[in-house]
Amino acid sequence: MKVNLKAEFRNPAAVRGFTLIELLLVLVILGILAAIVVPKFAGRTEQARLTAAQTQISSFGTALDAFEVDNGYYPKGKSGLSDLVQAPRDAQNWRGPYLKEVPKDPWNNDYLYECPGRRNATSYDLSSGGPDGKTGSDDDITNWQNKK
Repeated sequence: MKVNLKAEFRNPAAVRGFTLIELLLVLVILGILAAIVVPKFAGRTEQARLTAAQTQISSFGTALDAFEVDNGYYPKGKSGLSDLVQAPRDAQNWRGPYLKEVPKDPWNNDYLYECPGRRNATSYDLSSGGPDGKTGSDDDITNWQNKK
């Protein structure tokens, strides 16, 4: 028995495709699913950035403490974080680099470092402006406890 497949494809009634209604129905279903799923992932992105900033501040703390143990003081001034990568002139016992590079925060802003700190007078203040990029607002990530 021989089956003639060519004859079946020549007959337009024998080949059935998707109608416009079916395609639109599938697109509507995909749109509804996207409207449900996308906001859930969007909130996770911001939470991941906050966690990354807290982790980076903690890593800075470890490097700054190692610098202090070796040299007897924390790096001075607002640009003191660069002393963790490159030896300052006055550091006699510098055993760095303590970091490979000074990263920016997850929102691509510089971390703010002050020594001596306003909040931590015996050590340093380290902070990120957070999602809004403005220091002194409620969303800042810091190495001190905010009192509300």
